Amino acid sequence: MADSFRALVLDQKEKSVTAEFKNLTIDDLPAGEVLVRVKWSTLNYKDGMVLNGLGRLVRTYPHVPGVDFSGEVVSSTDDRYKPGDEVVLTGWRVGEAHWGGYAQLARVKADWLVPLPAGIDASQAMAIGTAGFTAMLAVMALEDQGVSTKQDGEVLVTGAAGGVGSVAVSILSALGYRVEASTGRAETHQYLRDLGASTIIDRNELTDTSKPLLTERWVGAIDSVGSTTLAHVLSEMKYHGVVAACGLAGGPDLPGTVIPFLLRGVKLIGIDSVMCPYETRVRAWLRLARELPKDQLQSATTKVALSDILPWGEKILKGQVQGRLLVDVQDC
Repeated sequence: MADSFRALVLDQKEKSVTAEFKNLTIDDLPAGEVLVRVKWSTLNYKDGMVLNGLGRLVRTYPHVPGVDFSGEVVSSTDDRYKPGDEVVLTGWRVGEAHWGGYAQLARVKADWLVPLPAGIDASQAMAIGTAGFTAMLAVMALEDQGVSTKQDGEVLVTGAAGGVGSVAVSILSALGYRVEASTGRAETHQYLRDLGASTIIDRNELTDTSKPLLTERWVGAIDSVGSTTLAHVLSEMKYHGVVAACGLAGGPDLPGTVIPFLLRGVKLIGIDSVMCPYETRVRAWLRLARELPKDQLQSATTKVALSDILPWGEKILKGQVQGRLLVDVQDC
């Protein structure tokens, strides 16, 4: 094994965060039972925040970002993993409190890893990444609360052209749901139809919060926007409709009322992909490997070198990234 490897290292000088590609050694890595040769990572909204020093997600510098990765085990002191095993990591505050996947080697706790499921390779796993994993958790939450393809009505996906939204549209459509996709970018309409969206609604139609209840519209919804969008969506849910909330691209506030919950029995389910239990992780990854259309995953994915990641971090915060961004970590 080479004595050194490349990594993107963030540092803090006064109140600004700097980013630099550096050569590190294994001794520089934090403690952990498993050493992984990282092949692929992704860019998520949270990565964009970390790269730009926003939200105080990182408290200790220097720091290696990247909230997820896939790769091959190099060595392990835990009997569950051996050299050559392919693994996936999402969540557990990796890339925030613990060094992450924007490095050619990572050392992490064995409990944080999931074996790469049959049916997908390491690059597909990161084309899915945290965003796709979150989307699958949201779909599972809707199912667990009784949302069914047999119901009369569509499932709404907000922020549909983003990472979570793209995978959610694809999975729901493949499962037989009729999907309405919300986006503010007209240029993504055909892209969303190709993923399986039945109808498309402009995001500007989901901003009115002046009335606590509007005409019943959706049997379920997956929302990655939050704020006024989520409040409006709640007001148009059908009786006993279910909303899975998994993001806050539009803000963390919820300027609504309890009326949809009290008069229509609407359910609002929070999706936490960070501290998700191991058994649920395995179930979600197995379903992704089995049920996510691979051709659609490929069409929704853009591949970039890790060396080119920094400008993409700004783009994702501005809503300028379509679908998933697959990061070649060895190319830096």
